Amino acid sequence: MYDFDMVVIGSGPSGRRAAVQFAKLGKSVLVVEKGRRVGGVSVHTGTIPSKTLRETVLNLSGWRERGFYGRSYRVKQDIGATDLIARLQKTLDHEVEVLEHQFSRNMVKTASGEGRFLGPNKIEINAGGGETRVVSAAHILIACGTRPFRPDYVPFDGRSVFDSDEIIDLPKLPRSLAVIGAGVIGVEYATIFSALDVAVTLIEPRPTFLDFIDKELIEEFMHELRDRNVAVRLGSAVNSIERSESGSIVTKLSDGRNVTTEMLLFAAGRVGATDRLNLEAAGIAVDHRGRIAVDPVTLQTSVPHIYAAGDVIGFPSLASTSMEQGRVAACHALGMEPMAPPEFFPYGIYSVPEISTAGLTEEEVRTRGIPYEVGVARFRETSRGHIMGLNSGMMKMIFSTKTRRLLGVHILGEGATELIHIGQAVLNLKGTIDYFIQNTFNYPTLAEAYKIAGLDAWNRMSR
Repeated sequence: MYDFDMVVIGSGPSGRRAAVQFAKLGKSVLVVEKGRRVGGVSVHTGTIPSKTLRETVLNLSGWRERGFYGRSYRVKQDIGATDLIARLQKTLDHEVEVLEHQFSRNMVKTASGEGRFLGPNKIEINAGGGETRVVSAAHILIACGTRPFRPDYVPFDGRSVFDSDEIIDLPKLPRSLAVIGAGVIGVEYATIFSALDVAVTLIEPRPTFLDFIDKELIEEFMHELRDRNVAVRLGSAVNSIERSESGSIVTKLSDGRNVTTEMLLFAAGRVGATDRLNLEAAGIAVDHRGRIAVDPVTLQTSVPHIYAAGDVIGFPSLASTSMEQGRVAACHALGMEPMAPPEFFPYGIYSVPEISTAGLTEEEVRTRGIPYEVGVARFRETSRGHIMGLNSGMMKMIFSTKTRRLLGVHILGEGATELIHIGQAVLNLKGTIDYFIQNTFNYPTLAEAYKIAGLDAWNRMSR
């Protein structure tokens, strides 16, 4: 009756996971990708490139060794844009190769071109040059992702004024950089360039940033930024962005201050890449940001056989959660009732230093009126921290004094995005402070911080 059991629009984290899951259950799948190669935004302009850029910067700059050898220490003295792009290209080629092999061995078919709806079950694929193809499917997954928000007042040119997709192709390293938007993307790039000793100014119109992170961690993070001479302008909206006669970018703020830099990155939000999908033909509406509303459990849109997953549905917009959303949508389409997801998932912010968190913040615990105690460990207190030359980094754990259960784990510092999974496991298994008191951790490791923070809280709790 249909050409395929499922057509997936987009090959990012949610699209690839859905396609492979559907194929493993014996069904025919077609993945439509408008880019030149599979992988979506995650592989080509988002998650993988930014994290590769971060790792390259930390390696070439000698950032991790500066605790021993001083702030002037560098592995490579003259780091240029070509040094960053060389490693990036190798990584992207490998990611694409792995994904193409995964599709091939699971017999997932791919089509290069831009997909648009002709009806609830029909997709037209425009491959360019006037070449089009129409396919039908019993189920359709919209996994087209997002693109950067580009307001008219920002003079984007791809040379000195960039959005967050363009910044990975910058022609040269700037001496100074303004970053507008202190969300996850803006903070990551601001700190990555700061690690290269670029003079960075981070601009955010709201008086606070990263509000979903525990405030104590943000205070510690702010201290580190100021120590590195990162200028943070909070509570100041941007009135205009102009180019001076000398070629500098002048950002005029509402508080009367001007920020003059060699380059500018605008990273204030993203919008769903849905405007060219012709969703009206399928009977699906989007919000003002181009996002699609779905059932939070089944990932179904308002049209039951059409699903959406990944960044295009909004929160939490993480590659990790997007993968699981794609798998859940594929299973539900085949009549398999999805299991309830775990209560807690980890956030990872790949700034310098890393931030990772799972569970409730101290502010949320207070709002809920839960009696609690806090334990804190500094990475410099661990032997591994001394070996690595860490002068900063912390772990904060929150426990209920009534049930002794772990309520939240918040980590700032080297390896935070890896360390968080121990806390995440204990949270979802409803573990208590006793696990951290009684458990033995490898020595010397940064994971010892769990024991230190657990004992710190235990010593404060009445027994």
